[in-house]
Amino acid sequence: MDVLWDTNSSLTVREVSVRLTERNLAHTTVMTVLDRLAKKGFARRVRDGRAWRYCPAATRETYVTELMLTALEQTGDRTAALTRFAQSVSGSEAEVLRDALEVIEGSGEGDDRT
Repeated sequence: MDVLWDTNSSLTVREVSVRLTERNLAHTTVMTVLDRLAKKGFARRVRDGRAWRYCPAATRETYVTELMLTALEQTGDRTAALTRFAQSVSGSEAEVLRDALEVIEGSGEGDDRT
């Protein structure tokens, strides 16, 4: 997914393989992984002649947000989990969270998540 997120265009399997310089993966392995990512909804693919072109279905930030929400849903005590998370972020990250909460409170969003 990092390769797909790091480009502004859709990529073929071969183009993804070329960008995976730190790993020596077989073409078929890259093809299988991209196919699975598309079937699971993480990537989109469109036909380009005989090849498929792949791009992310969502931004990295959207994906990470979904991971965080899934993790939060798995806790028995959301308040404790959120408190522990807030204690673990840096001062500048806490400021970003404060600003985001102020924007949300001002717009009336987020009232249904507790």
